[in-house]
Amino acid sequence: MALIEVDGLTRSFRTWKKEPGLRGALRGLLARQYEESFAVRDISFRIEEGEFVGFLGPNGAGKTTTLKMLAGLLHPTRGSARVLGFTPWERKDGYRRQFALLLGQKNQLWWDLPARDSLELNAKIYGITPSVFTQTVGDLAALLQIGDKLGTPVRELSLGERMKCELIAALLHQPRVLFLDEPTIGLDVVSARVVRDFLRQHNLLRRTTILLTSHYMADIQELCERVIIIDRGIISFDGKLAAILDRFADFKIVTLHLDPVAVRETTDPTAYGEVLVHDATTLKLKVKRERVIPVCKGLLDGFPVLDFAVEEVPIEEVIRQVFQHSQGPPS
Repeated sequence: MALIEVDGLTRSFRTWKKEPGLRGALRGLLARQYEESFAVRDISFRIEEGEFVGFLGPNGAGKTTTLKMLAGLLHPTRGSARVLGFTPWERKDGYRRQFALLLGQKNQLWWDLPARDSLELNAKIYGITPSVFTQTVGDLAALLQIGDKLGTPVRELSLGERMKCELIAALLHQPRVLFLDEPTIGLDVVSARVVRDFLRQHNLLRRTTILLTSHYMADIQELCERVIIIDRGIISFDGKLAAILDRFADFKIVTLHLDPVAVRETTDPTAYGEVLVHDATTLKLKVKRERVIPVCKGLLDGFPVLDFAVEEVPIEEVIRQVFQHSQGPPS
């Protein structure tokens, strides 16, 4: 039996549709018109113990709603889910002690207190002994390189430092299942790298089952072999990440910042890839992955380059292609 089982899970919201003007307001007092919108519609999937799964989709796709249902914060309109053998929205104590939900844009630590004080409070709530608490916090803080900041008030920590402390709080009771919603959002390159390395190592050592949402392709590529893509509340892909990259994201974006004063070469940029932008100061190309290195060399030799960058395709573009493909050609 899978650790997480989701069958036909649906969450809809009923909203009042108000007509404009005073007449519409008065009419709404007598006979309101409602419309139903679906955040999640009839989704099903299975996740085995120890899997690290990416849960992807554009803003408003239904990712966070799904995580909140699996964490028991929302009741579904219909459908079922079992996590660790429990129905999440029944909120049984045995389940709450075995999972953690970390929302990248929400704080669980007391803002005006040192992070250690919030961690000690969590330890009391979960019944963690002082010796286990000290050992666990010490190990997690060392891996996250944040040990010297636990005595600092949370409001004085940087965004990256706060997120590391939030991770310690989420993992303090050693949950078997971890739901992560945008854990690296807004972090600098170094902090994001530390968080990713930590999550990878924790998954390997503890066999913690992790469901991760992120808009950063680097998070998904480095951590997840399997991805589930959801758009408009519907799952459009569930499988290996490599299959998506090979089929829908087999190119990168190369951007050159050009010197408009320098003498321009007559090199034709279309020989290197699909031209997205080309003006006096910028050249942006879509280049096949296997050609990135030789293309960059040719561009540097043929154009007055001040700076350049090589970037992954935006995750929204990959998702859009996957979703459009799943819908089939227009009739």
